[in-house]
Amino acid sequence: MEPRGLMGGFYRISEWIMRLSVINVLWLICSIPFVLLAFVGVFPGNAASLDEAAYLDHVKTTLIFMAIVAPFTLFPATAAMFAVARKWVMGETDVPLFKTYFRGYKENYLQSMIGGFFYAILFAIMIVDFIVYRDQYSLISYIFIALLLLLVISLFNFFSMLVHYHMKTFQLLKNAILITIGRPIRSFSSAVMSGAVIYISTRFTFLIPFFMGSIIAYLSFWNFYMIYQKLQEQAEKARLAQEAQEVEFAELTDGDSSSSNK
Repeated sequence: MEPRGLMGGFYRISEWIMRLSVINVLWLICSIPFVLLAFVGVFPGNAASLDEAAYLDHVKTTLIFMAIVAPFTLFPATAAMFAVARKWVMGETDVPLFKTYFRGYKENYLQSMIGGFFYAILFAIMIVDFIVYRDQYSLISYIFIALLLLLVISLFNFFSMLVHYHMKTFQLLKNAILITIGRPIRSFSSAVMSGAVIYISTRFTFLIPFFMGSIIAYLSFWNFYMIYQKLQEQAEKARLAQEAQEVEFAELTDGDSSSSNK
């Protein structure tokens, strides 16, 4: 029996801490090659002896390797994390964490890998271009930042749709981009919430290995689910309106038939 009152509140908080931390740790473990490359890219062993140009070359090389590794590690792991987040958002908070995570990992591996190649290439190109042009053309660098932000939000929508719909990969990619562009308010809110989580995590670094990824996944899918429910409501209204028109047309037809018989 779940405790009530103040103790019940602490119990529920501790449950959510456990859920979020377990999934975040699983996500990092399944993404270890990518995480190690990212760490080496940011903190090279010979950092003290590298000048700025050499360091940038090192970062570019690391980005290429990260783009190669990400579709096989990071993207399937993230898809599995979103699969668990989907359960939470839809009210299934007591699902078995390990079983749900690895089932999502297995079921979505191929599509997340294919989509991962698409996103990894785009991310690598944009980041390298941003590094190249940031000191030469300030306006272009801001454009690249905006495009990177849109790409990140569309990636979140891609994962959300991947675990929620049964679609072909191309349809998922196309719809993820369309939703990102077509729902600017939701896209902006996703960017703000994710940015806030990342900022807080960089201030309190212990959050990164235990909470950052899982919280972002939860918030991103929640935002997507709000869009999904809105679309469902619009579709239902359209269906009811169509049915009303059909009934009205049928009544008019019956009335005309009765008049003709008389």
